Amino acid sequence: MERQVKPIVAELVGTFVFFFIGAGAIVTDSKYHNVGLIGIALAHGLALSIMISAFGATSGGHFNPAVTASFLVTRRIKIDTAIYYILAQLVGGTLAGLALRAVFPESIWRVTHLGSPALAPGVSVGTAIFLEAVLTFFLVLAVFGTAVDARAPKIGGFGIGLTVMMDILVGGPLTGAAMNPARAFGPQLASGFWSDWYVFWIGPVIGGVVAALLYDTVILGDDAQKA
Repeated sequence: MERQVKPIVAELVGTFVFFFIGAGAIVTDSKYHNVGLIGIALAHGLALSIMISAFGATSGGHFNPAVTASFLVTRRIKIDTAIYYILAQLVGGTLAGLALRAVFPESIWRVTHLGSPALAPGVSVGTAIFLEAVLTFFLVLAVFGTAVDARAPKIGGFGIGLTVMMDILVGGPLTGAAMNPARAFGPQLASGFWSDWYVFWIGPVIGGVVAALLYDTVILGDDAQKA
């Protein structure tokens, strides 16, 4: 039982820290305008890098249902563990949203709905799903290329965090560049803002699964190691 609890706790805590810092930077910027897009990207990337480095040995440092789904389809995680991980990620995200709601007055957090991702004017649902899929494709490629592949350079979570930073610089102004269903779910639940919520499930899961299957079957091939 202890072996099951430790990675679940790691996923919950890591997700909480990742989202509290990332979404918190968005809320802070909406009030003080001292963070900017680069700062928001940096906050997300650094928080994720540090949490993956801290908890990668315990849970793998997923902190993202799309990443967990990519491990599931490539048989690197069992279905019951995947379900526990995703639930922990959703709880961690929700707790982060609630914590930000406790820190900031409503007049501040309501502006960005606690940092919830949202479609910019003129961005259609189809375009948003495609963009989230592409950005998550890049993210999961980085996960497999720097963490899953046994030949990967030992750089902790920083290659993955840099990918999140890169993606936010492009997609942040368009969709929020969630790349993560839990990243959307937590702030949305805490703020009651559900606009186009399904975009941030469909796009990331599709993009993550495609990237995982590509890396697993083409890049790794016979060298792939299964759970």
